[in-house]
Amino acid sequence: MTGALDVVPRTEGRWKAREVWCAVAGVVSLALAVGAASTVAVPVASDLGLVAVLPFPFWVGVALLNVAFVVALRGDAAGPARRLVMVWLVVVLVLVLFGTAAFVTDVPRGEVAFRHLGIADVLSDTRGIDPDIDAYFNWPGFFALLATVLGATGLDPVAVALWAPVLNVGLWLVALGVLTGYLTRDPRRRWLVLWVFCLGSWQDQDYLSPQAFGFFLYLVVIALLVGPLAARAPGFPGFRGFRRADLAAWWRGRVPAETRPGLRVGALVVTVLLVAVICASHQLTPFMLLIAVTALTLSGRVWPGRLPLIAVVLLTLWLAYPASAYLIGNPPLAEAGLQGATEANVLDRLSGTAGHVLVVQVRIVLTLVLWALAAAGAVRDWRRGRLDIRVVLLAVTPLLLFPAQLYGGEMLIRVSLFALPFVAVLACSILLPTGGSTHPAAHAAHGGTHPAAHVAQDPTRPSFRAAGALALICFLLAVMTVTGRFGNAQYDVFTDDEIAAVAEVHRLAPPGASIISAAHPTPWRSEDYLDHRARTIDDMCRSDLSTATCGPLVYDFARQGPGGAVVLLMRSSEASLVLQGAGSARGFAELEEWLSAQEGVELAFSNADARVYRVTP
Repeated sequence: MTGALDVVPRTEGRWKAREVWCAVAGVVSLALAVGAASTVAVPVASDLGLVAVLPFPFWVGVALLNVAFVVALRGDAAGPARRLVMVWLVVVLVLVLFGTAAFVTDVPRGEVAFRHLGIADVLSDTRGIDPDIDAYFNWPGFFALLATVLGATGLDPVAVALWAPVLNVGLWLVALGVLTGYLTRDPRRRWLVLWVFCLGSWQDQDYLSPQAFGFFLYLVVIALLVGPLAARAPGFPGFRGFRRADLAAWWRGRVPAETRPGLRVGALVVTVLLVAVICASHQLTPFMLLIAVTALTLSGRVWPGRLPLIAVVLLTLWLAYPASAYLIGNPPLAEAGLQGATEANVLDRLSGTAGHVLVVQVRIVLTLVLWALAAAGAVRDWRRGRLDIRVVLLAVTPLLLFPAQLYGGEMLIRVSLFALPFVAVLACSILLPTGGSTHPAAHAAHGGTHPAAHVAQDPTRPSFRAAGALALICFLLAVMTVTGRFGNAQYDVFTDDEIAAVAEVHRLAPPGASIISAAHPTPWRSEDYLDHRARTIDDMCRSDLSTATCGPLVYDFARQGPGGAVVLLMRSSEASLVLQGAGSARGFAELEEWLSAQEGVELAFSNADARVYRVTP
């Protein structure tokens, strides 16, 4: 097992000065970060996003928090600081890294969270589920749950969307904490895995979404597979070859790690139910789960040998029936290919303004750094005979889906997210190296009879120099994560004027009318989801946004329907086109001027950040 180190439990008693200092440092860090973020004015004007406008005290708080964590992690000969202190520091980190935007503005980031609220609103009505509406209604599980929770609790949907990143990351960390408990008994490593996971979470997939929900369930299923449903394989000494008889003998040599049959059966039932929920809630997560379950099973480390077959049956049934309406027009492997995936996920994203390209490069560097640390950690564990093949498989198997589907140019983002927990586990082997073998068998072989023999040497306690280096690395990772997560703040952090303009659009647009926005970063469709056709100028004129070509296309589409159209031109959506290199501010101003001069087009609303034009049919 990875880092299976026996450690004497810390005796709960009087708080030590170090623990009090670390807890107070967490309070100070949170106060500095919240206070600094609350002074940031929107809209954000920098191409680098929030990282360029967050005041200096914010970074002081981030640095202090990482130093406090490393001090608490180092602890003393009995282990790290008491659990309450460690939990508090992790909570502060989650609030600082994932709640920063909520301290800047009370408007949820990004367009998609608003859209998801609109879908949940539809499902809360009596209209039922129509899979022909769009892809979301082919996987309605998450939205049905969201509608139920909002209806039962009376919570403000906007507030739920605003704080969803903090809640989702909290759920992920709980599942990851349970999972790592089955992989290592070293408390320092378990806490550091949670910390590194947060510091590497630049993917920004924790908003109110089926992906965030599905990823949580994914981690729960993996925890069940490495816990109650785990098996002990004979290992390489018992592996005689790849002949059928040898493989069969090796397979029959497996034994369940959990000796209580009732617990295994209960865990299996829960696992099957969670697989079904995942299949009903998200397009991609079931495939990630299927690959992980299959890899773990073939490694001989999962006791229910037919679990991959059960997952295949559940996934196939869902795709063949509830999701068939979407799959008819969107074959799963229609966009498969390594070259196309590389272009969509990497090359196409390295365009736009210099600041935007720098943000993308920071994300790439952060991912490569974590993978390099993981590779070095894996080599270190292998040389010491403590490499857990399950962790390696879970880290690398998501890469198999990269060339299978473009996924809107976001497949690499999803791959890095699903690999991150296990990349963090491997990276901790180099960030927190141990001074010798920590496997229980090795302990017994050396005549160890009591955990105190290990505590006296305390091989996992970093030296002062190693602790200082770890604090510096964590701070640098935090800076890159803030840059990567909030690098699009110029167009995914909305202003009150933009929200007011969207509200005016919904008031002006009659049922059946089209609503046209410049580009997708638009906080719309949170209500009246089925009452309007929603299109963007970027989608209609993707190849050419020039006035001569794009203007007539938009104007003709706006006048097609019996209810006409409402055209919404916002600062954020226009900024997204400029930052990503799809257009220029001057070109878009010319397009707006041309549209406003056409017959039947009138300016119905305007403020500092938006203009709303009504187009009669």
